[in-house]
Amino acid sequence: MPIHLRAEPGDYAPNVLCPGDPVRAQYIAETFFDPGFKQVNEVRGMLGFTGTFEGKPLSVQTTGMGAPSAGIVFDELAQLGAKRLVRVGTCGGLADDMSMGDTVIALTAAADDHAPRQLSQMDGIVPTATFSLVEEAARLTREGSMGKVHIGPIVTSGLFYEPNWEKFNTWKALGHLAVEMEAAMMYVVGAMKGMEALALMTVSDMIGEGDGDTVRISDEDMKRGVDQMMEIGCRVAVSG
Repeated sequence: MPIHLRAEPGDYAPNVLCPGDPVRAQYIAETFFDPGFKQVNEVRGMLGFTGTFEGKPLSVQTTGMGAPSAGIVFDELAQLGAKRLVRVGTCGGLADDMSMGDTVIALTAAADDHAPRQLSQMDGIVPTATFSLVEEAARLTREGSMGKVHIGPIVTSGLFYEPNWEKFNTWKALGHLAVEMEAAMMYVVGAMKGMEALALMTVSDMIGEGDGDTVRISDEDMKRGVDQMMEIGCRVAVSG
């Protein structure tokens, strides 16, 4: 039994959704899972639930904020038999053609956080999503009624309150779509443990070019965008 996910093999489904927020994990289980799901973890408030989505086994597990916390969860999920991880979260948008509430499918996640580099033992690493999951997410978004969807590279940062604003402008100039805090670690652990992995995110902030130039999404628009993204996440997680 792992230290932080106090569960046994079989308590988690092979496919796991990974939001950062425990409240959101519980919301996913209550909103998208079939009736009869069960709670499988509560250690340190890192809530986890297992049930089914349209009859197919699916779990959801909180990761917390940042690569170090998320890395513990991803590793322990691997210990418990997880085979596919799908991050469902939020990000700060960088691209000019992006709006709040849009969806980002992270093809790659450049590691500006030291933790994924330390774990991989590579000073420079840009880990990659499982391409079949990228394709499936793109297909589902085209068939649905979602708003604008962006597919491409993102950045995983170790800092939410970044003191060097020029970093955002550099990342944008290099074509990165968004910045968040967990995807690179998920892609690294997935590669090392033989798990499929994909990060899906709703744009919750638009990051401008000037220091402190950030606009935050409204609660109403956030819920609409996140609900759409979460449903796609459920479908991607149980696909194939």
